[in-house]
Amino acid sequence: MRWWSVANFVSNAGTWMQLTVQNLLVLQITGSAAATGLSMSVQAAPALLMSVLGGAAVDRWPRKLTAAVSQAALAVIAFTTATLVALDRLDMTTLMVLAAVTGTVATVDNPACALLGNDLVPAEDVPSAIGVGALVFNAGRLAGAALAGVTVGFLGTAAAYFANGFSFLFVTAVIPFLRPAAGAVRQVTGRAARRSKSDMSVREGLAFFARRPRLLALAGVTGISAVFGRNYGLTLAVLVTGPLAGGAGAFGTVSTVLAAGGIVGAVLGARLRRPSVRLVGALAASGALLQIVAGLSPSLAVLLVLVLPMAVVESVSDTAGTAVLQTDPPAHLRGRVLGVWGSVGTVWSLGGPPALGLLMELAGARGALIVGGVIIAASIATGHLLHRRGKIATSAALPAKERVPQPALQTAA
Repeated sequence: MRWWSVANFVSNAGTWMQLTVQNLLVLQITGSAAATGLSMSVQAAPALLMSVLGGAAVDRWPRKLTAAVSQAALAVIAFTTATLVALDRLDMTTLMVLAAVTGTVATVDNPACALLGNDLVPAEDVPSAIGVGALVFNAGRLAGAALAGVTVGFLGTAAAYFANGFSFLFVTAVIPFLRPAAGAVRQVTGRAARRSKSDMSVREGLAFFARRPRLLALAGVTGISAVFGRNYGLTLAVLVTGPLAGGAGAFGTVSTVLAAGGIVGAVLGARLRRPSVRLVGALAASGALLQIVAGLSPSLAVLLVLVLPMAVVESVSDTAGTAVLQTDPPAHLRGRVLGVWGSVGTVWSLGGPPALGLLMELAGARGALIVGGVIIAASIATGHLLHRRGKIATSAALPAKERVPQPALQTAA
């Protein structure tokens, strides 16, 4: 697990180096901010339709092999891009094609690497492992963004792509030496995994997700939060540079505090032992209330005080939700469930920023934070009340001898 964490830190740093440089590269080629956004959408778009297929591949084939092959493929793409940049042969069409291919490979790589990390710890420690993964992700993001500027300044744009390619090769080299921990949930592979098409079909994963109320509730909470509450890079940027009359430096300070809060939240999330959808909802509602207060901030100093707990709550909520998502399905379905989640999450990531941007156009930065927070908190509270009412109605409909006492029912939930 330590080796896997080091490898993921290196890989995340390389990925964020490339993402940072790629936006600058698109601007250099086209001079268009819209084209920059389009390149990001093109890379994310394959997940909308293909994540369920990628998840099925992860369930069907050995996880270590699948992750190693996908990491190697991503390295080839990064080296190809770096070579074209170094030779000054990269145009916008080629960049879009490479971005689409990267997004396609990621539909397999993301669930494979996520579940491979879970194999390295006993089953009861999976929530903690997911928290460690979140910590590594945030640390790699900070390191990659910082290294991007240094690398480009001294070595040029192509160097960032070469560095990312080598980071993928490092992960590929580490994977063969990983061994499952004693007590880990073992993946079923080989003939047993391919015993019939119906048992390993995409439809089975979709059906499980659709029939699982707690996964649907998790999707609802996460979706409403993603659209109206977590695009702080957009809402807080407008708030800081607009009503609070700060500049780019002030927003940089806010971004740093957000990143620090994400790391603190990941550490706290790693201590979770039994995360639940109820906990995710409570944290999301708490974050929404903090967001409302942030929208009312009279000064940058007050906003900075609020930003840290906002980031902590968001990070712990994400860790808890990911733990539920990766541990709730039976082992042979987890890849496909993650695939379904990838498709659903792509809808939020593609549709959330435009919807939030429209809300800011209508209500301003403060109004968007306040209205978004109210929508999140009200939606979660309504869902909780409906859930409780449904449990009470179900209990009342049972014969007296089959009823579960209400306190016990709440504990089980």
